[in-house]
Amino acid sequence: MPASTPNTAHPPKTPKSRNSGKPAPALPAHHYRVEMGDLHAHLFQVSLTIERPAALQRVSLPVWIPGSYLVREFSKNLQGLQAYQGSRNPRPLAVEQLDKCSWQIACAPDSALVLRYQVYAHDNSVRTAWLDANRGFFNGTSVCLKVEGQEALPHVLEIPANKALDGWSLATGLTPQTIDSRGFGRYQAADYDELVDSPVEMGAFWSGSFTACGVPHRFVVAGAADSFDGARLLADTQKICEAEIRFWHGNRKPLHQNYLFMLNVVDDGYGGLEHRSSTALICNRKDLPRQDDAKTSDGYATLCGLISHEYFHTWNVKRLRPAEFEQYEYGQENYTELLWFFEGFTSYYDDLLLRRAGLLDNAGYLKRLTTTVNQVAQAPGRLVQSVAEASFDAWVKYYRPDENTPNATISYYTKGALVALCLDLTLRSEGRTTHENTLDDVMRALWKRCKAGPMRELDVAAVLETLGLRSFAPELAAWVHGRDELPLKDLLEQHGVAVLDEPAQLAQRLGLRVAENHSVQVKAVLRGGAAEQAGFSAGDEWLGLALIGKPVSSKTARQPDAGWRLSKLDDLLLYAGHATKVIALVSRDKRLLRLELILPPAITTWRLAVRNEARVNEWLDPSGKSA
Repeated sequence: MPASTPNTAHPPKTPKSRNSGKPAPALPAHHYRVEMGDLHAHLFQVSLTIERPAALQRVSLPVWIPGSYLVREFSKNLQGLQAYQGSRNPRPLAVEQLDKCSWQIACAPDSALVLRYQVYAHDNSVRTAWLDANRGFFNGTSVCLKVEGQEALPHVLEIPANKALDGWSLATGLTPQTIDSRGFGRYQAADYDELVDSPVEMGAFWSGSFTACGVPHRFVVAGAADSFDGARLLADTQKICEAEIRFWHGNRKPLHQNYLFMLNVVDDGYGGLEHRSSTALICNRKDLPRQDDAKTSDGYATLCGLISHEYFHTWNVKRLRPAEFEQYEYGQENYTELLWFFEGFTSYYDDLLLRRAGLLDNAGYLKRLTTTVNQVAQAPGRLVQSVAEASFDAWVKYYRPDENTPNATISYYTKGALVALCLDLTLRSEGRTTHENTLDDVMRALWKRCKAGPMRELDVAAVLETLGLRSFAPELAAWVHGRDELPLKDLLEQHGVAVLDEPAQLAQRLGLRVAENHSVQVKAVLRGGAAEQAGFSAGDEWLGLALIGKPVSSKTARQPDAGWRLSKLDDLLLYAGHATKVIALVSRDKRLLRLELILPPAITTWRLAVRNEARVNEWLDPSGKSA
């Protein structure tokens, strides 16, 4: 979709008089003007005009961005806030800071108030803001002050072009008012929520478009190499979008009238953040599809899964959402126990809908599911924290990982996905002879029951009971609020999946998570493992090993195998031979330690494979289309 094509995702609302039915006078709009103040200093220059301020007008900047549950203190990047009133001879007003992210200005309420400030933008992620000589990007939560008490008024965002931006274009999900052929100009939002839920991408990006189920979609990509195959990315994304639209609406048109994908391609990065009519993505450059290469790399499959995940959020969290998120509170944490549903169930469906879109075959899907299953099984924290607790604690745990994270927490993404899997397969198993309801039906019933809006766990329980013809309270108590192991093996085998044992990697056998670079750096020590019993600690550098009974050095040099230098963890098996106990030579805080390590017996992980193709297809390919 060209930058100059009107985006009608949120058409402007014309207020009407309650008595006459005639259009009421237009509401005053808050006007933001964002300029690229200094590309090399990474500074946006922002002015905000408040047409009808309060006598004591408060403004604030959010401390977090919806979809990323961590207080990030965006105000740390705001500087030089000044206030003025008066059109001919603007007079400066005093700005009083009230707390870390709020300010107050005493002013005349009958005159427009103008605020000017700068925002430092040097975070090349999907969450905040970035500006340099090659690219600009921002979320409104990082750049646009909120006018307290007037959030529901219309908002206008103006981003003018200038000579420094020659060759740049602009893309956003906001509704354009007046823009040029490259997308620069004025956009409108119905309220503050819509303004900050519509990120802006600027630069000399690649752009392409397609239509999915009658809905225009645009994809912009920044930073791609010349080998990038844009046509394939568009074709595959179109398949994903069509599969998801049909999942939710069948042959009916969805609520969103268009959609924008924004992808930032970097040397090393991965992630995405959902928005109501757009998404911001980041991926590794090597993971893009390449011209004249029809193979699907693991990296590209992961990128397609990310696209599928963020697009599924268009329904599951941006519309159907936790009741606690009915109205965001931008100045503090917004707690919910339901991220296992909104992130976890979305994680279940992201790869499943790739399969149904024909971008994965059964074996490819089960390979990716194997990874999720083993990630949960190899986290001791699954026995410590329930997935509901993980949802509530996201603000202090999930987004702040440390060396103890795998021992104390579980991901509401991965375990939530497995809870969805278990519910889906349970519904399918119990309904084979009496009824045919699946988790797909549960999702659509929740959409209807909650009117595509706020949802509580009791809604999940009620729909499960209605469609499953029994109460699922025991499963929700055990799988969501408890720490019980999930009945994955039995359910998978009932649906034609072979659950095979494979030798675990050495790190898992020892109870370690490591990085390898000329030596072995210990990142985490897993609870109850051999490494913990030996006395390993996160932060250790594992330099080498000595065999029991053979000294580290020998004056006669008749024992050259007495000690060995490790450059990677697998060297341990090479040098230990048949030994069951070794001395690990470790550096900790510049001290050299000798830790007695008992090598545990081999352990296994799972590998999922197709055993009964017909049964697997009943689950993965209900339409009967082969991948």
